[in-house]
Amino acid sequence: MTKIRPQLIIENPAQVVSCVGDKMSDICPLTNVAIVIQDGVIIEVCSQNEVSNRYIRDNRNVIDATGKVVAPGFVDSHTHLVFYGNRVEEYAAKLYGNAEENLKKLEMKTGPNRTIELTRDQAATELLSQSKKRMYSMLKHGTTTVESKSGYGLTVESEMKILGVGRKLQEETPIDVINTFLGAHGFPEGMTKDQYLKVILEDMIPEVGKKNLAEFCDVWCDDGYFTAEESRQILEAGLAAGMFPKIHADAYSYIGGSDLAADMKMISIDHLNYTPDHVMKRLADSKVVGVVMPALDFAVAHQKPFNARRMLDSGMTIALATDMCPACYTTSMQFVMQLACRLYQFSVEEAIKAATWGGAKALNLEDRGTIAVGQLADLQIWDVPNYKHVAYELGSNLVDTVIKRGEVVYEERAKILENVEF
Repeated sequence: MTKIRPQLIIENPAQVVSCVGDKMSDICPLTNVAIVIQDGVIIEVCSQNEVSNRYIRDNRNVIDATGKVVAPGFVDSHTHLVFYGNRVEEYAAKLYGNAEENLKKLEMKTGPNRTIELTRDQAATELLSQSKKRMYSMLKHGTTTVESKSGYGLTVESEMKILGVGRKLQEETPIDVINTFLGAHGFPEGMTKDQYLKVILEDMIPEVGKKNLAEFCDVWCDDGYFTAEESRQILEAGLAAGMFPKIHADAYSYIGGSDLAADMKMISIDHLNYTPDHVMKRLADSKVVGVVMPALDFAVAHQKPFNARRMLDSGMTIALATDMCPACYTTSMQFVMQLACRLYQFSVEEAIKAATWGGAKALNLEDRGTIAVGQLADLQIWDVPNYKHVAYELGSNLVDTVIKRGEVVYEERAKILENVEF
C-alpha cells in the first residue's frame, strides 16, 4: 500500500475532546488516537499504529502532543469586537461606593453612548488596528471562529464601516469572522425611535444586503429598546435582505422577545436573564440556540443572572460566548467557561461543549466545533493531561498550540503567529 504524506498529524495526545454527540454533556473524550489532517480538513481519527502504517511522517508534518489535550477551537458566537477606545474609567467608578455619584464626577458620557461617540467618526484603519489586537488575544486563548456585531455607529455610514472592518479582519487574520448587523442596538441622539426605525428598515438593511456585509441581523428587544413587534419588522426585513435572524432578548425584562425567537425559529437568542421556563421549552422545541454570557453578568453585576441549569434541563442547546465589548472586556473563553462552571452550575463537559459545538450551532455552522472526519481542522492543544483542568486552573491560559484549517497559527513556546502580521 502506498503511503501518503498528509498536511498534519497530531500524535500521542493524552486526550482528544471530540465533542461528538447531540447532548450538551456529550464530549466523547478519546485516548490512544491520532488526528490526521489534509487540505484543512480532518480525514481520520485513528490509532497511532494505523498512522504509522499508512502515512508518511516527518518533523515537518507531525505535532507530538504527548501529555496534552486536543480540543476543537472555540467558537465565540457573541461579540462586539469592532470599537474604538475603552470605558475603563466608567468600569472602575462602578466598583466601589456610590456608583452614581462616582460616574457624575467623571463628567463624560457613559455606557454605549460613550463607545458610539468614540467609534462613530474613527477611521476604519484605527478600528482595524485595535480590533486585530483583540483578535490576537482571542486566538492565543483558543478561539478560531468569532462573531462580530456592528451597533456602535448608529448611522448608515458608520454601521457600514464597522461591518467593513469585520470583513477586513476575515481577510487579514487567521480567525474566521462572521458579521452580524446590529444597527438596532439602541437609538442615536437627536432622533426618535420611530425615525431611527425607518432608517434601519429603509436605508441600513438594504445597504447591508446590497453589499453582502453581514450573515446575520440582530436587534435588542428589551424595555427601553425595541418592542417585540418592532423587532419582528427589523428581523423580517433582514431575512428578506439575506440575513438570518438573531435577537438580544430578556436581558433586563421579558417583553416577548424570546417568544418571537421561537415563532421565527431564529438561529439564536442571546442573554435570557428573564426568560420564563415555559418559553425555554418552546425555544428548545424550536431548536433556537441560547447564547449565555457569564462574563457579562459578572462584569455588570447583573441583578438577575441567567439560569443556565433550567435552560439545560429544558433541552435547549446552549452556547457560551465572551460578549467581548467595552462593558465586558475579556478575550478568554476559558475564563468564561470557569465562570459558567463555578457560578452557573455547568459541568466541565457542558462548558466545553457550549464553547465549541454550541457556538458553532449559534452561528449556523455545521463544519466545526467537533473533532471528527470531514470537520474543519480548527483545533487547540492544551498543555495539561486532562480536559478538566480548563475549569480548574482559574485565570490561566492552557493553550500551547492553535491550528486553523490544518495550519499552525499560534505556538506558545515560540510566542509567534506564523505568517500573520498584527
